[in-house]
Amino acid sequence: MKAHYHLPGLFEFYEFYKIFLPIYYNHPDWFYDWCDIGSIYGAPADCIWGGGRTGFGQSGIEKEVYTLCRDSGISARLTFSNSLIEKNHLDDKKCNELCRLFERNQKKIKNGIIIHSDLLLNYLKSEYPDFYFISSTTKCITDFSDLNKELERPEFCYVVPDFRLNKDFQNLSALPQNLKNKVEFLSNECCWVECGQRKQCYENVSLKSLGLECPEHKCAAPGNEKGYVFSKAMESPAFISLEDIQKTYMPMGFSNFKIEGRSLGSALLLEFILYYMTKPDAQLKVREEIYLDNTLDLF
Repeated sequence: MKAHYHLPGLFEFYEFYKIFLPIYYNHPDWFYDWCDIGSIYGAPADCIWGGGRTGFGQSGIEKEVYTLCRDSGISARLTFSNSLIEKNHLDDKKCNELCRLFERNQKKIKNGIIIHSDLLLNYLKSEYPDFYFISSTTKCITDFSDLNKELERPEFCYVVPDFRLNKDFQNLSALPQNLKNKVEFLSNECCWVECGQRKQCYENVSLKSLGLECPEHKCAAPGNEKGYVFSKAMESPAFISLEDIQKTYMPMGFSNFKIEGRSLGSALLLEFILYYMTKPDAQLKVREEIYLDNTLDLF
């Protein structure tokens, strides 16, 4: 068994991956052999089907992104997790063009779509049957019986539960292996575990993606004014550490781990990759290949 990491920023961090992926493939000895890149996910900023975190992905580089993933042998996932899709949104030209592009040449590596709306799911299954589908964490599935029902849906190859189910080991361990294979844990979430507005936050993003007027969502989580802090995420009771993956989740039969971060900077993405995938004695080498040299000043 290998751990498969699903990394953020398909469009948001294209320039980063253009540099990093050759390093990853040319220096396999720098990275743990028990894990790999399962996919890279994201969406351009102007996709009305987008959800979760939007407004950051570059537009106009769709063909370049497709080519990079195809040539690297990595599954690309389009994040189409808008929860408020209506029938009149299904013929959106931009989103359909993206689907036509990323559905091509999927004989060896299939591309996927992260999705929330069943209306959109049924449309995509009919129009673009070569994709595989991932049930989005934006559904905020926090009840384990609901998660079990979602895992049993044949439409989905993977299901990303709410991060607050990450440590429900009694129920997780009881899942049959075929359903364990479909669970994809959101591993590095920084959101407050006591947050009661997560679903409203995602709906606010969906409204903005559709170009609709809506009040700005104000997060009430303690310390939110600092934004995402990796060290803070590590202190969360729902955080899944490198050691957790190796010593708990993989022995239990789980192998899929989603790393969030589309709305963050590429420096943090690099830290996630160094932490989860890179051998300690090679972390400096990766930094040196990407940006670090002996003339670099921090200030």
